[in-house]
Amino acid sequence: MKKTKIVCTISDFRSDPDFLRQLFFAGMNVVRINTAHADEQGIRKIVKNVREVSSHIAIMLDTKGPEVRTTFTPEPIQFRLGERVVVSGDPDKETTHDEIHLSYRDIAKNLKVGDELLFDDGEIDLKIIENNGITLVGEVQNDGVLGSRKSVNAPGEHIDLPAVTERDRQNILLAVELDIDFIAHSFVRSAADVREVQRILDEHGSDIKIISKIENQEGVDNIHEIIDACYGIMIARGDLGIEVPQEKIPGIQRQLIRECVLRKKPVIVATQMLHSMIRYPRPTRAEVTDIANAIYSNTDALMLSGETANGKYPLEAVRTMASIAEQAEKDRLEQLGFGIPLDKNCSQKEFLAHSAIDATRRLGVAGIIADSETGEIVRMLAAFRGPTPILAICYREKTHRLLNLSYGVIPIYQHKHLSSAYMFTAALRMLKQKGYVTMDDKIAYLSGNLGLEAGTTFLEINPVRKVFENIDVFHLPYRDDRVE
Repeated sequence: MKKTKIVCTISDFRSDPDFLRQLFFAGMNVVRINTAHADEQGIRKIVKNVREVSSHIAIMLDTKGPEVRTTFTPEPIQFRLGERVVVSGDPDKETTHDEIHLSYRDIAKNLKVGDELLFDDGEIDLKIIENNGITLVGEVQNDGVLGSRKSVNAPGEHIDLPAVTERDRQNILLAVELDIDFIAHSFVRSAADVREVQRILDEHGSDIKIISKIENQEGVDNIHEIIDACYGIMIARGDLGIEVPQEKIPGIQRQLIRECVLRKKPVIVATQMLHSMIRYPRPTRAEVTDIANAIYSNTDALMLSGETANGKYPLEAVRTMASIAEQAEKDRLEQLGFGIPLDKNCSQKEFLAHSAIDATRRLGVAGIIADSETGEIVRMLAAFRGPTPILAICYREKTHRLLNLSYGVIPIYQHKHLSSAYMFTAALRMLKQKGYVTMDDKIAYLSGNLGLEAGTTFLEINPVRKVFENIDVFHLPYRDDRVE
């Protein structure tokens, strides 16, 4: 009964169909594949198994994006407070205690004395005290251990990296081949980064949608242009919490969610949502509150990472997140009311979508049915965050899967040979059987009767009882099979 969608990270080491099926029935809507931990064979295996379980599950593939890492080291290295270490950009050399080598050659050109380098999500803090233009010298700010090929962050500084690496490109082409639904591009800094991924997709005629992962201050600063350039946003709080002061993360999260909802774009909150459940069967109170606050802020989706990829209690984590979400959604409606208001310069589609949501308060409408080719009208309905379910009749299987990221949407796929009236009554019967509507409620229906170019042109509201009592003669306004 939850409306908030759940994204689960899946490892190729634990991706058998029975396991995926259990997660699906527990509340998983989207499978995420992290290319930092899966090669081509592993990606193919996960996709095959997901499709075997259900064609309704969406698949999201993460790219690594423009990141810097330390080079290989055969053993973890212990560092002590006050030690001095040379840092150089030489991806072909092994990292040692005396010299840390990075995957990015021009690191010295991008940093200055006084800057910080954080290794392994802040495990080790290095303050730059010398820069000769080729190498850096840093002073260790805390005791810590550095492992092999760990992340490197330079808070507040722009590292001049390419938007798409060669490895990213190969993974994007693999996603095109496998008809994956979303590319979650890491470390997006501007709309130009999104366009670089889109260019590759366009070259190969792909309709894969781009989710921009916001992980640094540049991404936050350029959020408006980034949102306009992509399908949706992921607030990746792991690296974001390293790149910006931690106390700013809650405010940034609320800001980014609001900007996405205002622009009718899906938004995902990610990282350490139920981190303790990697090892323990129950979450902490702080984690429960964190999930609820993300829902109070109007997020579309929540993401599990290590909890489902390699944790000890993956199924329990999904069930826990689903139950917290369901309660938080009820509390949000009671305490905070509905979502965003209608813009005074709204389009016809937005006006009709808002009117359908408004009818849930004023006319007793208990459910909304909309048919869609692209999913646009359905995403508008979702953005207004009404209290009732939105059943989306989709004319493309890809649209069906894409809507798995949109709040409160139950997507179903319509085969072309079925009539609109048949699908509408079948959808209404489904809502009634699941307990969403009763015979005494009203149902709203959004569609169009002037074809794809005209899009959604009407909103119709009927008593559920009257529809079923007149099912033999019930008809809908004529329209082309494709409404958007």
